[in-house]
Amino acid sequence: MSSATSFSATYREAREKFIAAATAAGAQIESLEHPERGPENELLRTDVAWLGPRSAERVLVMISATHGVEGFAGSAAQISWLNRGEAAHLPSNTAALLIHAINPYGFAWLRRVTNENVDLNRNWIDFSKPLPPNSGYDELASAICPVAWTGEERERADRRLAEFAAAHGKAALQQAISGGQYDHAQGIFYGGSAPTWSRRTQSKIFAEYLKTAKHVGIIDFHTGLGPSGFGEHIAVTLGSSAEFRRVRSWYGIDVTSPDDGTSTSAPIVGDGLSASHGLLRHAQVTAVALEFGTVPLEEVLNAVRADAWLHAHGDPQSPSGRAIKSEIRAAFFSDSEFWRGMILGQSQLASRQAILGLNSSV
Repeated sequence: MSSATSFSATYREAREKFIAAATAAGAQIESLEHPERGPENELLRTDVAWLGPRSAERVLVMISATHGVEGFAGSAAQISWLNRGEAAHLPSNTAALLIHAINPYGFAWLRRVTNENVDLNRNWIDFSKPLPPNSGYDELASAICPVAWTGEERERADRRLAEFAAAHGKAALQQAISGGQYDHAQGIFYGGSAPTWSRRTQSKIFAEYLKTAKHVGIIDFHTGLGPSGFGEHIAVTLGSSAEFRRVRSWYGIDVTSPDDGTSTSAPIVGDGLSASHGLLRHAQVTAVALEFGTVPLEEVLNAVRADAWLHAHGDPQSPSGRAIKSEIRAAFFSDSEFWRGMILGQSQLASRQAILGLNSSV
């Protein structure tokens, strides 16, 4: 089966393929409408597909487009899983919950963030408590997101970031930029000031569909970090924890943890996988982010910085705006048939490993 069957060029195409594949697989489908519209004034929806008994105690959850533009790979993984007939081989008392485009706005507009300019994977915090500080981002905020993306202003900004990396190390720079921040609303990796529509929607889906589950395995698909095409299994828990040992028993010894310094991801706050434990207190949760590499980290960060500048100061419909949109798409998705094949193959393997793991959990 060609990867072209599963991959899409736009959010709208991805949604149409997902609905068609889920319908053909016999899924129960629910669509949740987003309050905003897409770039062609199209409706935006998060779609939910359930396969298997609704009373299943063991459930595999697959989530795409937590970071909108990264949805091209995650959507394809879900569509491929459906088209290959994997649902027909679910063990008894096991179901699958596919959440397609949890951040449909970002997917449609080629942004990592939600319509609130919030990184959904930094939004899962208790906003009634003091917000987590990020002094590194505060120090570099004007350089991370300069008021001009070309010319002398951009050159000064890049020099400032290079100086910080030289003084503190590249890992410290990555942590400062991407760890999460709550004070710069037009910046990047912004966690917001309240739960976003996407967070509220995911909470609602979990409450409705997973209320009887006792064992839940979550795969959240991401792109942008690591070697091109390689799927890193990231567990957002310490390597000494029981969950980390369980994740490793499911997916293998190369599972990484940002908190242990073994991952390409910096340690972050407010991610959805960590929050899933609080949403599913009645279940044993085994969660992993499956992160597929694309281009070098500097290119990824520059594409995200450019997109933030574009939506704060520029015009997405201008020639320079369209060029930036092409850059951010390329930072999180490859048109290479080889890359696409790697994504689908590793995703299928991960889903099968998760189902085996769910059915070995006690």
